[in-house]
Amino acid sequence: MLKSSYFISCLSGILMIILFSGKLSAQSFKLLRYDENYEYLKDSADTFYNKVKFLPLNNEKNIYLSFGGEARYEYVDFKNEDWGRLNIGHNNFFLQRYDLHADLHLGERVRIFSQVRSALQNGRKNGPRGIDEDELSIQNLFVDVKAFKDQDKNLVFRVGRQELDYGSGRLISVREGPNVRLSFTGAKLMYYQKDFSVDAFAMMADSINAGVFDNKISKQLNLWGAYSKIIFQKAGNLDMYYLGIRRDNAVFEAGIAKEKRHTLGARFWKYGGGFIYNLEAAYQFGTFGDKAIRAWTGSVDLGYLFENVKFRPSINLRNDYISGDRTKDDNTLQTFNPLYPKGGYFGFSPQVGPVNLIDIHPYITLDFSSKLKMQADVVFNWRYSLEDGVYRPSGVLNRPGSSSGKRYIGTAYLTNFTYSFSRYISLVSGIQYFRKGAFIEDIIPGAKSGVFYNIRLGFKF
Repeated sequence: MLKSSYFISCLSGILMIILFSGKLSAQSFKLLRYDENYEYLKDSADTFYNKVKFLPLNNEKNIYLSFGGEARYEYVDFKNEDWGRLNIGHNNFFLQRYDLHADLHLGERVRIFSQVRSALQNGRKNGPRGIDEDELSIQNLFVDVKAFKDQDKNLVFRVGRQELDYGSGRLISVREGPNVRLSFTGAKLMYYQKDFSVDAFAMMADSINAGVFDNKISKQLNLWGAYSKIIFQKAGNLDMYYLGIRRDNAVFEAGIAKEKRHTLGARFWKYGGGFIYNLEAAYQFGTFGDKAIRAWTGSVDLGYLFENVKFRPSINLRNDYISGDRTKDDNTLQTFNPLYPKGGYFGFSPQVGPVNLIDIHPYITLDFSSKLKMQADVVFNWRYSLEDGVYRPSGVLNRPGSSSGKRYIGTAYLTNFTYSFSRYISLVSGIQYFRKGAFIEDIIPGAKSGVFYNIRLGFKF
């Protein structure tokens, strides 16, 4: 099987050259690498690294290339995955992810961004999951055209394959935690000015296959919407959005049918020193076969960051309510659909997805130094409706639950550490214990509590 060895060797070589090439320019890497801008290096010294990040192609330096990439290595260790239902016991495996991107600017108005990625898995007893392996794929390939630009406003049209990520990742996320990230193909119109921005988009979701350049476009519009952000300088930020999806074979405990769903939502949030908050609510309507959709979610995340106390601790409490279906055989589906959520929204390796769920989630963070950070969580999980089941982090149905009268799913205890050797190299490690509750014991004979451990080393340039 091809494991993208030439691609991996090239990227590893570039990383080593950069890491040992002397003084490196300050920068910050973005979750979406196409959001980075290295035009500020135009007049800097000609170091090797600066040439990689800003390579002028004409005398005026308004036509230029920028290159970047990433290598990520992760060891994963599961014990009693999926509460022991798979009868695997101990399961450990190794994940790798590599990518390279090129950003070509053709003057002030036109830009072409391309990115290839390789995600590999080795050693998992029951084979790779859909989130583990995609040997080689085009992750981003799009063209930006600026309609106009001045100091106060900007309007950009983008078309092609692209990653999307909005808000806190509840509904539209690039899915950074798993080894395989999501991408879409379509068009997006972006307008932004001081303290206000809005995106409108129409997308086709790409289906992910594990081979080389074999991902497929759905050839039907199945994600569309608009997402806006307003900044209030002292009070915080307000996001408002509309999202639409279409799925021809959507699966819930109520059955399998064609789904057309609309989501209206808002988020009010503020991070930083002192009082921090993240409040979000969304309502969904549409059709599921011959049923009407009426679903909703609400989330409150409150905390306080003690900036002037040793280790800068923050104490936080979160509470989520996410609707589930009340009756399987009526004419209404109340099961909430999280669309394209990030995998680790309820913990870095959640066993329960954001569907038919009530959770209470206290957590603390500590900065032991500028390099070492820690977070510790406890997550208590209940089913919202006794007539609906439990779903995976992706929103896919895991186990039906209407046969059980038990509500409590279980308790997750998590701790993770992040150590940043430099802005280019980081190490993340975490451990999670999920203690099974009465519902899991009821629906899975011989159910077992599970332990998850991972350690991940990442390089970026």
